[in-house]
Amino acid sequence: MGRRIAIVCLTLICSVWIMASAGADPIVGKRYDQQYRPPLSYSNADVKGQNFSGQTLRLAEFTNANLTDADFSNADLSGAAMSASNMTETNLHGANLQQAMVDQVPMVRVNLSDAILTDAMLLRSEFLNVNITGADFTGAILDRYQIRELCKVAQGTNSKTGVETRESLGCPS
Repeated sequence: MGRRIAIVCLTLICSVWIMASAGADPIVGKRYDQQYRPPLSYSNADVKGQNFSGQTLRLAEFTNANLTDADFSNADLSGAAMSASNMTETNLHGANLQQAMVDQVPMVRVNLSDAILTDAMLLRSEFLNVNITGADFTGAILDRYQIRELCKVAQGTNSKTGVETRESLGCPS
């Protein structure tokens, strides 16, 4: 009996080793590159006017990109990097930007209505004539000046999180 258990254990160990040496996850049984795709990279790209609406773009890289007039409405951009990009008339209505890096970005006439920006990094970004109706900024990292300016136009409640925009920014009553 003990010998059978030893053989079964040895067989199991060999199977795991063979799968691991082939680059496969021994539990899932698939190669790592089949399970986890690297993030899309549009860094330094000109995607002016392109339509990304409704797409899953988790962890995508849009750093130093021209995002003018691009449509990201209802896209999943959670964890995306958009640092130092140009956003003029960009549509981010209903987009999920949880934990996204949107720092050092000039946003001119950008539609952030109903967007989820929870825990996003927004330091040193400019908000000029932006629509933030219903946007959720809970836990977002913003400069005090940005918060004061956004509180002047903050209104509405996010349809997905149920959080009021003014509350998420910590605006005074």
